[in-house]
Amino acid sequence: MTLPRSLHSQRGSTLIVGLIMLLLFTLMISSAFNMSGSNLKAVGNMQSRDEAIAAANAAIEQVVSLNFTGLTAAQPYELDFDQDPATPPYQVIVTVEGCRRATPAPVDEALLSGVSSNIHGTSGFYTLWELKSVVADGLSGAAVTVRHGVRKYMGELDPDFAKCS
Repeated sequence: MTLPRSLHSQRGSTLIVGLIMLLLFTLMISSAFNMSGSNLKAVGNMQSRDEAIAAANAAIEQVVSLNFTGLTAAQPYELDFDQDPATPPYQVIVTVEGCRRATPAPVDEALLSGVSSNIHGTSGFYTLWELKSVVADGLSGAAVTVRHGVRKYMGELDPDFAKCS
């Protein structure tokens, strides 16, 4: 039996089309793997950055709980969030940049226990201090600097009030 001329010339074309389709599927799957790996790296970098910011904020909270106005040198802290001995803790350096502003605090005469007084004006000052926290994580390479403004009530007789003048 002889095949018609049109079928005889198409013999093997199905194999070629199938191989081309298989090649296209392979390329699509390999590009999907590459894209998912890139997304995974981006998410990991964002997580490292967020953890470094959390470490910076936690260190500033520790400094603020102290009498931070008297600190003159940078305070180093080690913060370990995951308590895993395999991962090193975050190294944080907190410095008190100084007092930025002092505004008089008005006297609240209602708090004077009903005692009539001739005290008018100010009883102290609201001071604004700037704190800087620098984190460098050697494991992930994340480096973050966080600045905070902290408001503190101080009297004129406070020894550190002179730093605000």
